[in-house]
Amino acid sequence: MYKVSIIMPALNEEKNIDQALSNVISSFDRLNISGEIVVINDGSTDGTQAAVNRWMKERPYIRVIRHETPQGIGASFWDGVLSANGEIVTMMPGDGENDSYEILRYLPLMEQLDLVVPYVYNTEVRSGFRFLLSRAYTWIMNLSFGLEIHYYNGTALYRRSVLKDIKLTSSGFFYAAELLIKAIHRGYLYAEVPYALLARAGGTSKAVTLKSLIAVTRGYLSTLASVCLAGDPNGVLNPDSMTALRRRELSNPAALHGFCGSKEPKDTLTAHDSGG
Repeated sequence: MYKVSIIMPALNEEKNIDQALSNVISSFDRLNISGEIVVINDGSTDGTQAAVNRWMKERPYIRVIRHETPQGIGASFWDGVLSANGEIVTMMPGDGENDSYEILRYLPLMEQLDLVVPYVYNTEVRSGFRFLLSRAYTWIMNLSFGLEIHYYNGTALYRRSVLKDIKLTSSGFFYAAELLIKAIHRGYLYAEVPYALLARAGGTSKAVTLKSLIAVTRGYLSTLASVCLAGDPNGVLNPDSMTALRRRELSNPAALHGFCGSKEPKDTLTAHDSGG
């Protein structure tokens, strides 16, 4: 089983961080996962840091990165990725809205894939307005980028190696869509899976605010220019990815299966070979 790094951005989540951490710990135990939790305290001014400190005393696999001022959920996630020790990374927000078990239960799929992309099936947990906004957003994204994804803002599982060659430009909520689009555009193998959301223990979501919507619009335009106009590399695969391995198997099955006495698979794909 892979080692997993849970990146947990938290901005003033004093009321929710205990539930969020407890949920991940429970999922680790339930699924027998070896992992770590990297909390990104994104400039909180409440008791978020004190709450995390209490957990760190009891759980050595919990650590924290502290931002003096808020940098955004995308920047927080990326800081976590850069310091992560796990082979697989995913984001679990500190607001306690996501059940980590719902995505971590699909970890075995990473034996064959580089991304596992979740979509929400219990949509009734959110308001009608949030549901309609999400549907409109998904429709625009699919039309713009030629995809058929059901949900762009879920807590996707990523093989950490595939993120090394992707440049993230969005510091806010659009980061999830940007990473997904760029990874799929490069040709990494993925699967969509259903998962459920939890109700928040307290507070309100920071995703649906005027500031966030403006940032999402900027991220959308930037990604559109990068992928569709500037020619973000298509088919450029990290050689350590599962997609690259499977393409090596496809291009050289005799070597991989020991044909004619071959003992070691011959690496016939470099990071610059086409994935298309």
